[in-house]
Amino acid sequence: MPSKNSPETSKRRVVVTGIGVISPIGNDVKSTWQSIIAGDSGLGHISRFSADDYEYPIAAEVKNFHPSEFIDSKLERRIDLSTSLAIVAARQAWSDAGLEQGEVNPNRSGIVIGTGIGGGHLMVEAQRVLDEKGPRRVSPFLITNMLADTASGLIAIDLGLKGPNFAVTAACATGGAATGEAISVIQRGEADVVLAGGHEAPLQPVFYAGFNAMKALATSEDPVKAVKPFDSERNGFILGEGAAVLVLEESERALARGAHIYAECKSAATSSDAFDMVAADGTGIANAMTEALKQAELSPQDIDYINAHGTGTPLNDKVETKAIKLVFGESAYQLAVSSTKAATGHLMGAAGAVEAALTVLAIENNILPPTLNYENPDPECDLDYVPNSARSRVIRNAISTSVGLGGHNSAIIFSEWAG
Repeated sequence: MPSKNSPETSKRRVVVTGIGVISPIGNDVKSTWQSIIAGDSGLGHISRFSADDYEYPIAAEVKNFHPSEFIDSKLERRIDLSTSLAIVAARQAWSDAGLEQGEVNPNRSGIVIGTGIGGGHLMVEAQRVLDEKGPRRVSPFLITNMLADTASGLIAIDLGLKGPNFAVTAACATGGAATGEAISVIQRGEADVVLAGGHEAPLQPVFYAGFNAMKALATSEDPVKAVKPFDSERNGFILGEGAAVLVLEESERALARGAHIYAECKSAATSSDAFDMVAADGTGIANAMTEALKQAELSPQDIDYINAHGTGTPLNDKVETKAIKLVFGESAYQLAVSSTKAATGHLMGAAGAVEAALTVLAIENNILPPTLNYENPDPECDLDYVPNSARSRVIRNAISTSVGLGGHNSAIIFSEWAG
């Protein structure tokens, strides 16, 4: 006979019981959230490398983070900064969830965490060593530590988790897609606890130069004012680094151990634009939101808030606004929509995970994160973007959306926990 929560009877419910975040505005979840609602910015002048060749050398760097304080020095020397960020965020989330080794069945506990680039710092350094010193000096640890799934493997070793374990890569939609897939892993009964999220450390000259050549980066004399999502004067995003990990748990298990439940993960969906590697026409992200609503058995009117991808580029924000209108119709004007990238920068593979965490915290606290630097309305972006200041509002259901180069889209619906 099938169990109460087996796929034959009903979809297993999934909740968030732990959050770990390292971001340009805070090195844990508490400080990151406090910075968001205070309207603080993590954008500043680049210090990771010499940027004298750039007129506007702006980045969103993680500050005062020293991996050797958290990670064994031998391992820390071998791994990429992005992997260090992921390991520490995972430990934060695990601790926040109140989990200890021995409290979970390792064979029923897994990890789905992604990155857009992987070990970018390691790859650049290895190329320098190869060019300057020859092939014999390239590290034997390069290959195992530059992979997109290095972090998921090392977190599994760190926490002793033996269940489903894989990395997701979907460009700037990576964090959202990974979190959505982790939800599905629990819903379909493959695991009871899954760590989910994204990580990225892309601040190397070659990557920065590439985005600069695309004309994607914002220009501003004042770094804090550089990113202007949905504003008519917006002109690009700012590259950033960070990581976020959520502990997702089957609801009855979480309740049985008395866990703090932040929110319920109602549904997740992904889609592809199949339109262009860079541009989007809005139908892809609209399809992802529509599918997520269908899976959650919610109507557009049930959604109170959208944490939008909101990069601050002229095209993205217009297209994303159009997509919201396609899905929500007239009820789009009753929604609150905000982008937190003016505060955090664009964290690439980590963006969707950090923004999922912020969406969950918005629901728990009934506070809408603001869109900073919104000063000049755009007739093509005419929704409520929660300009400049956080705002109180009861949030029953919210969507976190992500859009990535290559036409990747993800949408996750989180809801207040009603038991």
